[in-house]
Amino acid sequence: MRTYLLRLLGFSLLLGALPTICIGFASYYLAKHDMEEKVNEGNMQLLMQTQMRVEQTLKSLEMSVTQLANSSLVQTAMNGLLTGEDFVQVRDLTTELTNLQTTAVIKQASLVNFEKDWVVNLGVMKKLSEMAGKDEFYDYAAMPMSMFWSTKQPAVNNSGQAAGIDADAMPPAADTISLVEKIPLLPRTNEPRGLLAVHISAADLRDALAPDNRLGINYILDSSGQAFLSSREQKSSYADINRDIFERVTLQGQKQGYMNAEWNDKDVAVLYRTSGYNGWTYVSVVSIADITKDTQKIAMFTLLACAIILLVVLIIGYFGSRRMYLPIRSLFELTRAMEGDSPSPGGRRDELAYIKESIETLAVSRSRLEEQMQGQSAHLKEFFVLKLFTGQMTDEDFLYRSRMYGFPSGWRRLGVLTLQIDNLQETRYQEQDRELLLFAVNNIVGELLPVESRFSPILFGQSQATLLALTSDQPEALKRQMGETAELIKQKVEQYLQLKVSIGISRAYDSLSGTVKAYGESLAALKCRISLGEELIIHYEDLESGETAESAVYSHLKLMEEQLVQALQEMKLDKAVEVFRQYLSAVLSKDSFMNEHHMLLIQLMSRVMRIVQDQGMPMNKVLDGDNAVERLLKLQTREEIALWFQSRLFAPIVKLLSEKADKQYINIADRIVRMIHDQYDGEITLESCAAALSFHPVYLSRVFKKEMGVSFSEYLSEYRMNMAKVMLETTTLKISEIGEKLQYKNISAFIRTFRKAFGTTPGHYRELLDKEALESRR
Repeated sequence: MRTYLLRLLGFSLLLGALPTICIGFASYYLAKHDMEEKVNEGNMQLLMQTQMRVEQTLKSLEMSVTQLANSSLVQTAMNGLLTGEDFVQVRDLTTELTNLQTTAVIKQASLVNFEKDWVVNLGVMKKLSEMAGKDEFYDYAAMPMSMFWSTKQPAVNNSGQAAGIDADAMPPAADTISLVEKIPLLPRTNEPRGLLAVHISAADLRDALAPDNRLGINYILDSSGQAFLSSREQKSSYADINRDIFERVTLQGQKQGYMNAEWNDKDVAVLYRTSGYNGWTYVSVVSIADITKDTQKIAMFTLLACAIILLVVLIIGYFGSRRMYLPIRSLFELTRAMEGDSPSPGGRRDELAYIKESIETLAVSRSRLEEQMQGQSAHLKEFFVLKLFTGQMTDEDFLYRSRMYGFPSGWRRLGVLTLQIDNLQETRYQEQDRELLLFAVNNIVGELLPVESRFSPILFGQSQATLLALTSDQPEALKRQMGETAELIKQKVEQYLQLKVSIGISRAYDSLSGTVKAYGESLAALKCRISLGEELIIHYEDLESGETAESAVYSHLKLMEEQLVQALQEMKLDKAVEVFRQYLSAVLSKDSFMNEHHMLLIQLMSRVMRIVQDQGMPMNKVLDGDNAVERLLKLQTREEIALWFQSRLFAPIVKLLSEKADKQYINIADRIVRMIHDQYDGEITLESCAAALSFHPVYLSRVFKKEMGVSFSEYLSEYRMNMAKVMLETTTLKISEIGEKLQYKNISAFIRTFRKAFGTTPGHYRELLDKEALESRR
């Protein structure tokens, strides 16, 4: 019998384990292969982008050089014999060389005439025969190509200057790339009349290499296989890789490819791509460990999943086998375990007792479940309202639920208010707090509105929705009631949470089935924030009837007015000027405001001056006795109005507020220092100081750091160490007692901090004091 049980168990394990292992290994290898391919494809795309960036720089310089070489100025100069007396023509040539168009830095540029024996560069004009590095130009002339890029560094003469560059001119950097164009460009010849050579900084080409490749590095090989942009260490490090790439490109003709290599005892993947433009090869070296590190996570996940499945198969196989083998025995054992006794295994009485106890347990569980459901009625209400908003519940079903859960009854019309948070960037909250803030808003609405006038408020995505139960039939009364309710909610949210919110209001309707449509109308109304701004209460019926009404525009101006006041209070002059220009554009662009813009501007000036009054400062410090209203009425242009507001109002107000804030900073810092001196031996923290001074801890930290030059914690630690020094000098307290008195729970931390402050331990410092006292007695 045991053998049969083991066979059942073994068959279950084999049936579940074999497919699991096969699928696990297959999925791992497929995922690994696909991931490597995708990474290589991505790196090849980055390499292609790198090539395009570098070649764009080179081609732009080539175009500029070709245009200069074919210009009438250069053609005329090439036909003449330049001397030091032709300073105007030399100056023009030097100017053209300087103005070559390129995104790279030009270190040096030279125009050479072999026939007339002269050279003009960015510095001076000289005879070619007198140049220290003339051989460099003759080497360029001997090249078979009419235009080419040279990665060979210019020869350096005994004076330390690059060949081909006059001693009086600024020498180019040692790390340069040269573009050479023979004159004339056609036909090809190794004895041209002259040439134009431009040296650009190789550092600019290094900057053009792909910055987004975080897995490895990119570099470039020239047509001879040299990494001309790399350092000496990099060339040595990648010598074997470069040699293999050069052989593939030159001998095997593989202009693009991928290979694995070993670098610094690490396996790397090498991607290369040879350009048909100038024969340079762009190389990307990526660590295979970095590529496959994500596949290791896949392997661990696959292994864990297989292990869990095998464990599940083992458990199911074991209990399933036993259940199939001895069902009656299993029931009996369970009953015996529950009763805690050992009856004889042959009776059927215990089986019935098991069934009876199971039914009783089920009945008890049902009672407990019903009690829990009663305790969760609030959540159930929100659940059913949510189903109503999503169209998953009929009118009849919801009316039945209304009687069960006490939803409002006797209403004549319904309306939906949808609230959304406008912006969190300029508040004390973070974007990740949005859901928590919506939950707080939902609780405010639930406590603010009586239960007989609304259904359970719910959260729907990034919105908070409230279904109102209205008792009136008159359209104007309904609109006014919903608008007042929305205004009340908006005020309370701003009061308790300091949040800017907007509320969209649907049309009133008379059937629960219209809730989905009404919710859509309220969301449509909220979309007007794009054109009208933030902190709005918008009725959908106003939008539908085309009455985007003058009141909405006035509300938009009012919002910008508040934003301007807030910017001045925060002493942000640039932001205040920007908001005022938007406000002025809105006022002057509306036909309806053409005859009343002076009134609006005077109203704005009055609102701004209220900031000065609220701060308890005299108004003459801003206007300085000027007849402000008369002057404002005489302004005729937009720029005059903008300049007057900026210079006569905004700038003086920001200056006054800044001076007052600086005085307040000093006062706050002094109070914090006094608190530290008085409470250094207590559990004083920045938060406790903030609570005592009624400021936010972050604000106190910034003020203290600005005024004292150190942070709160650094100043507290320094003062405690000074007091510890005083206690060591004037008391006989143990070192551990001094540490505990200074709020150090760990004596090691106290000793470490003391040593950091004074360069010695407390014990050694006390020994020095005792030694000095003993010597003074002698």
